[in-house]
Amino acid sequence: MAANYSPIQDPRALRMLSEEELPHLADWVRTLTIDTVARTGGHLGASLGVVELTIALHYVFNTPDDRLIWDVGHQSYPHKILTGRREQMHSLRQRHGLSGFTKRAESIYDPFGAGHSSTSISAALGMAMANHHLGNDRKAIAVIGDGAMSAGMAFEALNNAGRYKEDLNLLVILNDNEMSISPNVGALSSYLSRILSGRVYTRLKDGTGRVLGKISTPLLGAARRAEEHMKGILTPGMLFEELGLDYFGPINGHDFGQLLPTLRNIKALRGPVLLHVVTQKGKGYAPAEANPCTYHGVPPFNRQTGVIPQESGKPTYTSVFSETLLELARKHDKIMAITAAMPEGTGLSAFQESFPERFFDVGIAEQHAVTFAAGLACEGYIPVVAIYDTFLQRGYDQLIHDVVLQHLPVIFILDRAGLVGPDGPTHAGTMDLTFLRAVPDLIIMAPGDENELRSLLTTAVALGKPVAIRYPKGSTLGLPRRPVEVIPVGVGRCLRVGEQVALAAVGSLVQPALQAAEMLAAEGISVEVCDFRFVKPLDGQLLRQAARLPYLATLEENTVCGGFGAAVLEFLARDGLLDGGRQVRNWGLPDQFVPQGSQSGLLAELQLDAAGIAARIRQWLQ
Repeated sequence: MAANYSPIQDPRALRMLSEEELPHLADWVRTLTIDTVARTGGHLGASLGVVELTIALHYVFNTPDDRLIWDVGHQSYPHKILTGRREQMHSLRQRHGLSGFTKRAESIYDPFGAGHSSTSISAALGMAMANHHLGNDRKAIAVIGDGAMSAGMAFEALNNAGRYKEDLNLLVILNDNEMSISPNVGALSSYLSRILSGRVYTRLKDGTGRVLGKISTPLLGAARRAEEHMKGILTPGMLFEELGLDYFGPINGHDFGQLLPTLRNIKALRGPVLLHVVTQKGKGYAPAEANPCTYHGVPPFNRQTGVIPQESGKPTYTSVFSETLLELARKHDKIMAITAAMPEGTGLSAFQESFPERFFDVGIAEQHAVTFAAGLACEGYIPVVAIYDTFLQRGYDQLIHDVVLQHLPVIFILDRAGLVGPDGPTHAGTMDLTFLRAVPDLIIMAPGDENELRSLLTTAVALGKPVAIRYPKGSTLGLPRRPVEVIPVGVGRCLRVGEQVALAAVGSLVQPALQAAEMLAAEGISVEVCDFRFVKPLDGQLLRQAARLPYLATLEENTVCGGFGAAVLEFLARDGLLDGGRQVRNWGLPDQFVPQGSQSGLLAELQLDAAGIAARIRQWLQ
């Protein structure tokens, strides 16, 4: 049983421990992390992999004065435990609780908020440069891993950092958990890291240049070439050295005997440094060690058995997309599937197994994914880019310039559109209708149920045009399967005829609109419900039909700023349909970042569930 280190409330108390106590502290932190995530759900594997590294960083460096930045932030649970938030861990990812990522407003120990990957080096570089201009000696430390180094932004930052040399007090830690770039090369490499980062070696290296420079320039050149040759043979860090960073590693990220002396030596160095640390994702919890992808992000689970509860008996929208794409790919050999490091999350794992030669995981590189798809489309293929809605923001320029401007038939599948629950605003897809609607010639689809998803995906494949299809996280309605049909572009459907109020809905709010109409019918209030299916182009005929009623409200799980409702208002104004006392309301997500919480709870809070929509209508009519 791990010892109890509850009295440790912040890193100052941590630094009072002896080095011999740190492994016991690691056991305690690891146990607490597992217990917490078993109750709340969250990103377990990544956090378990950095327990020792987290302790070592806070032990050696003077946080929060030294800036510690966790890339993505999903591996920061041990960091939260050790920085004054242990007693709040039960609220992790809950409404009004701790964020599942780093958050500046939450703690002085979180100098930079995160949620998307590959931002840490750029942020740390900015802080290091600011500290240089301020004349202080703070260290800026970026911890990056879990594939985040594959993103172009990370290399842009490294390339920029390498030019400053002595001006920067920057440390980049590459947390290599076998979902990144390099294997551990053993004890020799660990030994070299300690030697290469030590004061004696550093002084000798600098002194060699000064001494040999006085004696013989050719001899100095030979010595430097020999040094680089040996480092190229014995360490895998020549790429980083060529970018201008001093590279050390790889070392064992679970061994305090390697971590502490290496970090102490690096602490004394100036200039940009990269330390390569090898860790095991899921370390210390057998189910997570055996299945690191499964336990990357989990709902609450059984702590003793590791059993993760199954979703409801209804399929998810992700699985319906996966199944439909497979059916289409069997008929169309030109379909290619692309993901940015999310084959499981986007439902493309089955496609990968069935059509490995037509599947491409480009790593965490959304910009590249979009333009790569454009290149495939130029040669006659039908690329399907499956991506989390919030991550398409990172490829927006490429979508406009490389795909739509050239009229290329790339299909964008936007999973997790709308609110996503406990992951909070960094992962919510709440603005895509707004920023996509501004792109000329892009067709935007939002299915209201699983059958509509099947048909709209089939329609997109047949169109030969750039298309975006958005759908929510979670389970479908569980409807009986109906035959797939190709739907005419820009044609919606009237699901219920009414006489008083018209609800124009898209996507995930179609079903709540129907339920609200049924509730109000029992009260004598007649509500018409229209599923528009297409946000762009709009179904003008259906909208004119809805606008015959004195009350018209739009419904969308997107911000009301510039989204579907704004498109409806623009159409009505253009057609002169806002005259005659007609009242129009846009109901959707507010013009603010919606906090974390359960999907159902947040929708109820925002009055976007069936009961809330019915309440809005009652109040409106009164």
